[in-house]
Amino acid sequence: MISGRPLQETFAVFEDPYNLAKITPPWLNFRVTSAERVQMRQGAEIQYVIRWLNIPIHWKTRITEYHPPHKFVDEQEQGPYTFWRHQHTFEETGAGTKVKDEVQYTLPFGFLGRLMHSVVVRRQLLAIFRYRQRKLGKMFGTRARQLVAPEITR
Repeated sequence: MISGRPLQETFAVFEDPYNLAKITPPWLNFRVTSAERVQMRQGAEIQYVIRWLNIPIHWKTRITEYHPPHKFVDEQEQGPYTFWRHQHTFEETGAGTKVKDEVQYTLPFGFLGRLMHSVVVRRQLLAIFRYRQRKLGKMFGTRARQLVAPEITR
């Protein structure tokens, strides 16, 4: 997506983990649950809870790479996936800041996990990112437009 805003301003929105609640679909009931206020930096831990199919799911991610204002990576330490890595990159363009998401993940439960990916999970992740783009467009006061779908690999 292109934010329509300068690089520093766009990065500041994404690096604040408390903005995730603003850009996550309400049906996930996302909440940051970290005991202390999270300050974004390499090594920062973020704890949160979502509800999926009305089941509370607790996650803990760590910021494994942090290169403001161009990139940061969060990786799951505890949560529903066997592996989760989400890379956020930011590039200044003439139209604003290009924001790219690359998500790599592996579901547990072998064949059943692969089936869940095919039937439900991949579609839900794409829906979450589409929702985020719409909400970000409102936050930035412009219409954020999707350049390419997020890269989601398993």
